Amino acid sequence: MVKKTYYDDSYLRHLSANVTAVDGEWVELDQTIFYPLGGGQPGDTGTFVAPGRKTFRVVDTRKGDSAEHIKHQLETADHGLAPGDTVETEIDWERRFSHMRMHTSMHLLGSLIPVPVTGGSVGAEKSRLDFDLGEHQIDKEDLTTRMNQLVAEAHPVVFGTITEAELDERPELVRTMSVQPPRGAGDIRTVRVEDVDYQPCGGTHVNNTSEIGAVRISKIENKGRRNRRVHIVFD
Repeated sequence: MVKKTYYDDSYLRHLSANVTAVDGEWVELDQTIFYPLGGGQPGDTGTFVAPGRKTFRVVDTRKGDSAEHIKHQLETADHGLAPGDTVETEIDWERRFSHMRMHTSMHLLGSLIPVPVTGGSVGAEKSRLDFDLGEHQIDKEDLTTRMNQLVAEAHPVVFGTITEAELDERPELVRTMSVQPPRGAGDIRTVRVEDVDYQPCGGTHVNNTSEIGAVRISKIENKGRRNRRVHIVFD
């Protein structure tokens, strides 16, 4: 089973790891700092430095057939790696940190709009959340002001877990209608923005809202009779 080091320390940029499996351009490791695509957040990119100091780009990271496997897609299948090799790994930190800032800002946005979330996407430069708005009214200038206030208040972000049974007793914690927390793999990871938001989430986040920086609601789109798409950008 791969050790998901990105959960132990989302700020870790370099890690030495051992190759456990190879399938063409896809390589698995015994531990990884690369976050795999999931929950609306893209997979990490970066580099592997292989024996002989050969450097290969990691162009994507995906989950394997089960939660115990994470696959790193190299730029080529002609890399010469084999199980047992040691590689020095490095993530594209600027891209990852943007995803962390954006993902936490999306939790802030969700806390300000108390309706179900129907979808979302995390990006390095812009992100979006879709809401089943109903009769609830929103305004982009008002949301921008309130989000930046939460950023400036420097709320700590705390990570924990919840059992499936506990989550069953608190179904209101699951805000996203389109993506449900994974079941059957043990306790479910949670993210708490203190005094602001608490929900299951498997993404990477900053440790404090002050790290997000200034954000802006750039657009609110009508995506149906009830659905509204809210776009976030860094300001």
